[in-house]
Amino acid sequence: MSNDLLLVGSIPLDTVTDVFEKFGKPLGAHLKTMPDGEVGPRKHWISRVHYQVLTGHPELEVVRNPKPENGVERQNPRDSSDSWQFRVKPGVDKVRFGDPGWRLGFARDAINSYFIFKTLREKGQLPKHLRFQVSIPSVNSTLPARIFPDVKDLEKIRPGFRDALEAEVLKIVEKIPNEDLAIQWDCATEVQDSYGAIPGFAKETAIERNIGQIKTISPKIPEKVALGYHLCFGTLGGWPRFAPDDLSGAVEIGNAFIAASGRRVDWIHIPVLDNSDDKFFAPLKNLKPNGAKVYLGMIHHMDTLPARVAAARKVLPDFGLAAYCGFGRVPPSEMKTVLDEHLKALNV
Repeated sequence: MSNDLLLVGSIPLDTVTDVFEKFGKPLGAHLKTMPDGEVGPRKHWISRVHYQVLTGHPELEVVRNPKPENGVERQNPRDSSDSWQFRVKPGVDKVRFGDPGWRLGFARDAINSYFIFKTLREKGQLPKHLRFQVSIPSVNSTLPARIFPDVKDLEKIRPGFRDALEAEVLKIVEKIPNEDLAIQWDCATEVQDSYGAIPGFAKETAIERNIGQIKTISPKIPEKVALGYHLCFGTLGGWPRFAPDDLSGAVEIGNAFIAASGRRVDWIHIPVLDNSDDKFFAPLKNLKPNGAKVYLGMIHHMDTLPARVAAARKVLPDFGLAAYCGFGRVPPSEMKTVLDEHLKALNV
């Protein structure tokens, strides 16, 4: 097994510079890409989009927002029962988003963080080989069924949001040198759907339901840009949000993403539970990475890490290591432990 590491995305330090200095320096030699940590409002992943983008849209109404904390507003939900919920206003057939390329905020944050990345790399504080990684939640994960009490609203909002997301990606590849750039799609709802774990949605049609964005946007990302996929079991309310018996659904949706990308895929990240049973890992024999580097999200529960690595190697001899997800919902005080665990994983 190679010693390559992947940082999935969010690292809840105070600034982008903190992330690059405290994680990029010690881990940089073992990484191919470096995220900016999704600091600030982005650390809670899709919640930022909900309260910064959706709440202000004139064609949407807020049905529910997170319960206050000691009488003070709370923007980020505690769990799925406390999440934002919306409805499309009557008479609206398609929700559209203005200011293409900038409306969702991903391009703005990426361009600002790249400047810091480039500056630190030029100063020798980050390795020259590193690419700047932009992690973006997928359409279906940003707009899951659980935040729309009327699921018919999904058909009205997802196409317009996909158009807005495409504009953001095209702006990112326009403004950041492609040879320095890596884009990662973060996919949680799609993985859950692939196991038939979303009420009201049939497992048999999960692939068809979840590859539209991939077919539409991924082929438009230039070949000089690295492309990856982060599959996730979810962390809202605690990790894992759901715990499947094996990796079959993740492998199935991962294969579908790679096949639908219309271009080279450079890596795929698959989360791993604290489970070293052969049956859990057996579906990996069906993985078709088609040249993509495979990272398994095993960096957690470090006492059982060697057993999980050994079990995975029986069916997948070569893979890199990563955590199960980003750390946006983990207390910042635990980041030193997280870093130490990544360094320890290099010696397993």
